[in-house]
Amino acid sequence: MNEPSAGPTLLGVDILWVATLLSAVATLAILVALYAATTVRDPMAKRVKALNERREQLKAGIVASTAKRRVKLVHQSETTDRMRAFLKSLKVLQDEQLKTAQVKLAQAGIRSKDLAVTIIFSRLLLPIVLGGTVCIGVYLLDWFPDWSSLKKLGLAAGSLILSYKAPDLYVQNLISKRTDAIRKGLPDALDLLVICAEAGLTVDAAFGRVAKELGKAYPELGDEFTLTAIELGFLSERRQAFENLGRRIDLEAVRGVVTTMIQTEKYGTPLASALRVLSAEFRNERMMRAEEKAARLPAIMTVPLILFILPVLFVVILGPAACQISDTLIGGKM
Repeated sequence: MNEPSAGPTLLGVDILWVATLLSAVATLAILVALYAATTVRDPMAKRVKALNERREQLKAGIVASTAKRRVKLVHQSETTDRMRAFLKSLKVLQDEQLKTAQVKLAQAGIRSKDLAVTIIFSRLLLPIVLGGTVCIGVYLLDWFPDWSSLKKLGLAAGSLILSYKAPDLYVQNLISKRTDAIRKGLPDALDLLVICAEAGLTVDAAFGRVAKELGKAYPELGDEFTLTAIELGFLSERRQAFENLGRRIDLEAVRGVVTTMIQTEKYGTPLASALRVLSAEFRNERMMRAEEKAARLPAIMTVPLILFILPVLFVVILGPAACQISDTLIGGKM
């Protein structure tokens, strides 16, 4: 009986088996993409609910809504007070340093001011724990016996510096991501503010409407606008609400918007025309940034083209010919 003929091979690998495996991987990727597309949740629903609850608490003068939350807040306050007392005993806690940390946390989207003490305490604790562990391991436990003294010194110094800067690097990373997300949606938000102003809405109602419309596309910007609308409703000075918005967002464009809003509130200048000019400037800036990235794309794509695309192209073009030559040579020897 004749044995069934094997499929075409390339470098000893069955091409049909590889194609079947790749088809299975592609099918799995399609199923995962469909699941992710059909289970999208509203990112603003939870944030808006929390902000509305906080507004009701501020209006009613309530500190906590439930006993469980009150216990949690008391526990957090006690832990923060212990950290603050310990730092003050060492005379390493300064008011200016604490305010700077609170501003950074607000720019990162973290509302709790008590975490500023935790950040400062982490700068003191992490070098002792992580850096001290590395130093003990390198110099006392002899972790890397083959390393020279210069390498060991570099590892110890690097661990100490990195552990000291780790909290600041983490917060700065959150700030950069949040700022980029807000920058993308700011021109659209200003256009909607112009439409709301021309429609006759008040400033706080316009901010609330823009936050509702753009909350799904730009949740970070919607979060900030919602908080600004709430502050405009209960703060005694509306100027303070705008200044808080500029302080929470580390973006020059937002500070320009804040200045425009303050001047409009103070002098009664037309809001729609000023916001329209700012929106046009921000759109031009975003277009120029996109054109700059597009101009850099050919140079960036050169390395992936050489490493990934050209080898695959050669395999697709020369693969059938190589299989045919291999089958011919094997058949001629038999």
